[in-house]
Amino acid sequence: MSSKIAQIPLVSGHPEVYEPCDDSFALVDALLADRSSLLEHQPRLCMEIGCGSGYVITSLALMLSPLGSQVHFFATDINLHAAEATRATLEAHDVHSEIVAADIASGLQRRLAGMVDVVVVNPPYVPTPEEEVGCEGITASWAGGEDGRKVIDKILPVADKLLSDKGWLYMVALTANNPSDICLVMREKGYASRIILQRSTEEESLHVIKFWRESVADVDGRQSVASEVLGLGSHSCLSCLLSGKGMKVAALDFRKWQNGSYFNLQHRH
Repeated sequence: MSSKIAQIPLVSGHPEVYEPCDDSFALVDALLADRSSLLEHQPRLCMEIGCGSGYVITSLALMLSPLGSQVHFFATDINLHAAEATRATLEAHDVHSEIVAADIASGLQRRLAGMVDVVVVNPPYVPTPEEEVGCEGITASWAGGEDGRKVIDKILPVADKLLSDKGWLYMVALTANNPSDICLVMREKGYASRIILQRSTEEESLHVIKFWRESVADVDGRQSVASEVLGLGSHSCLSCLLSGKGMKVAALDFRKWQNGSYFNLQHRH
């Protein structure tokens, strides 16, 4: 398929799954604007936390298709209907990702620690009563608790553990989430950051923030808050990880694995 992003008519839906909306489009637009850098970055492993309909992870897979089989994808969501919708959206666009039904990345953190080169997340960021956070169904896709930060603040340390030395994190946030404070939290973990897209709608003011470790050089030589990263990480155990040793995931056989549920989606060669 020649398109660089997922086509809305091919995106699978379900009444309990968040449909692509302004925030989804903002994240994909930010990734598309950064596509040249992403291709130069040559990621080996990319992950979306909270994949919903699959629009974002499918778009990312299409954008990175020139890299061929060297890049692998993971997608997680706490909602089993979202995991199934993502599977259908990926298949409709003839791209592939491992899909794990899990809360953020439960069950994957140790296995993938320090190995993920790109993490993308459109988190539940809407300020809501605390009791709505993490509930079942579609509400979990937007309920963010006080200041919309309850889930965001859980995701940040997980992303830090997952990201490789050259890892990049792309995150959507609202003005109400206090993006500058989110950047400070990540700065304490050694990350520089930049808002790479801002977009206002009738209901909200959206920001897409890019994070990277401060200690490495900028891809295009420009200095921002700190330098961006270049070079391939040495994921020596990636092929073992994806070969089926503990990571076999086939078509909608929901098997419990620690805190997560596997989809057995098998590799397509």
